Amino acid sequence: MSDQQTIIVPQISSYPGHEAKAREVLRWLASNNIVEWQLSKCGLGPGELGYAVAAGATRVMDIPAGAAVERYLPFGRTVNGLEIVTKRCIFTPMQGFDGVASCPECRAEVGEVLLEHLENWMPAETDNFICPVCEYEDDINAFPFQQACGFSDLGFIFNNWAGAYFKQSFLKEFAERLGYPIAVVQVLL
Repeated sequence: MSDQQTIIVPQISSYPGHEAKAREVLRWLASNNIVEWQLSKCGLGPGELGYAVAAGATRVMDIPAGAAVERYLPFGRTVNGLEIVTKRCIFTPMQGFDGVASCPECRAEVGEVLLEHLENWMPAETDNFICPVCEYEDDINAFPFQQACGFSDLGFIFNNWAGAYFKQSFLKEFAERLGYPIAVVQVLL
């Protein structure tokens, strides 16, 4: 079985107090027994550290009655943890990402130019992108892509959780806790 990731990303490039917010969200998830409190070797990133899936994770998933929980949550898998990113990162699907985006003002397709602009965005030279057609300027996240993606210095990577089955109430509460709209990015590795 190949690995997958579901990434929850606030739709803002420079999240104010991103490290403090990461700790706050971790406290919320761990206090609800969705993830474990302590880091362990259950991630995919550098050092392979993450916060392992906990028994309460079943409460945030919309698992069909009678279905095997292991099809939706990574219980019993080595890679099963939440990794929290607190550095500027580009969160896109790795396989099949078409890069098609449009300007929210004039609706022109700007995906290719926007992706080239990431060379300036990544080192935090700017948070904004300017439409080459109408000169509308906003945070890069305001330019919608056809596929969910996000550009931020805060991200929550759920390794091998079937994110398509997150309950809408969980995603709504996640967004409320972050105070920004979120993108839910599905990545197949």
